[in-house]
Amino acid sequence: MAVRRILQLGDPTLREISLPVGDAAGAAAVLADLRDTLHEFQRTHGFGRGISAVQIGERKRVIYLEFGGAAYSLINPELASASAEKFELWDDCFSFPDLLVRLERAVSLRLRYTDERGAECELTAEGALSELIQHEMDHLDGILAIDRALDRNSLCTRDEWLRRYRSEAASA
Repeated sequence: MAVRRILQLGDPTLREISLPVGDAAGAAAVLADLRDTLHEFQRTHGFGRGISAVQIGERKRVIYLEFGGAAYSLINPELASASAEKFELWDDCFSFPDLLVRLERAVSLRLRYTDERGAECELTAEGALSELIQHEMDHLDGILAIDRALDRNSLCTRDEWLRRYRSEAASA
């Protein structure tokens, strides 16, 4: 449908809690815009796997992901469970693309959601997909990756991260 402007760090809308969507039809236009916006971000920045509706100024509980060759339209997602086991990673975000944050995420989770056809679904995710879902779910609750930084030394510009940690990340 349309590429939308991605709200940037400092925009107060990013801190607002998103509202449930009444039905899948009410999310169709937003999902199309999320898909188009994700593809444009990938084209211009060279990375990106998911985006939440609040990042384009829509306070709706809607997420669009592309991961492992599959696309996921998550409407009113709810975390059913998450593992107690955690892992650390450097996380990035479309709303502050030149900043990375060292944080912890659950290794695995189980998610309930409605898909774009209105079907009730459940998804079990591990590793990178689990991390991505947690990142986007946080957006729906007004939480940003910077809020989860491990400590004051857990912020890094993308250029500095590439200089310091790229080889470390490639070997992991």
